[in-house]
Amino acid sequence: MSPFIISMRTAAVSGVITFFLGIVAAKLVISMKNDYWKMTIDGILTLPMVLPPTVAGFFLLYIFGVQGPVGSFFLEYFSWKIAFSWSATVLAAIVISFPLMYRSARGALEQVDKNYRYAAQTLGLSESYIFFKIQLPLATPGILSGGILSFARGLGEFGATAMIASNIAGKTRTLPLSIYSAVAAGRMEDAYQEVAIIVLFSFVVVVAMNLITIKSNKKGMKRKKS
Repeated sequence: MSPFIISMRTAAVSGVITFFLGIVAAKLVISMKNDYWKMTIDGILTLPMVLPPTVAGFFLLYIFGVQGPVGSFFLEYFSWKIAFSWSATVLAAIVISFPLMYRSARGALEQVDKNYRYAAQTLGLSESYIFFKIQLPLATPGILSGGILSFARGLGEFGATAMIASNIAGKTRTLPLSIYSAVAAGRMEDAYQEVAIIVLFSFVVVVAMNLITIKSNKKGMKRKKS
């Protein structure tokens, strides 16, 4: 049960952090007026989604490793070793799943009819009020889908986790790493069980996203009729 517990803890913590970071990043990028900077920042935030996970893990290890600029700082001043710890599994999951949340949140916010925002501005409402009370509720289905998808991605992360957190039993060995270890050791029965768990969770994620999409479409139809 250790890999399952570690995976669920990692996916839950990284999912919550990624959820809010993705919304904030999407809002900031949408608010940018300079198209050049918007394109550049968007490319940087989306980069982990197209990079091989091992390459992303290499950069994480370079930055947060014991000899890295950030890793050495935390180790020297806070006695906190990030690499090869459970924190590293969370960090890897955040970096790899963040682009999914960011892209989903941005797409959902950009699809909100701008006339709602313009009407609210004519009433003298603040930008923060418009965002939290108008734009965010209307974009909720897309944002929730992104949150579910990023949670599932964090649960299944392998490459970056192996690079920065290694495969330490009872500490950083998540379900994907445990499956790899079981297959490498010839323990196929254990691998079958763990694969079944991952497949089941992935199926639940797909069903949850479909339900959110169906509910969103129904609300959209009702809104158009009214």
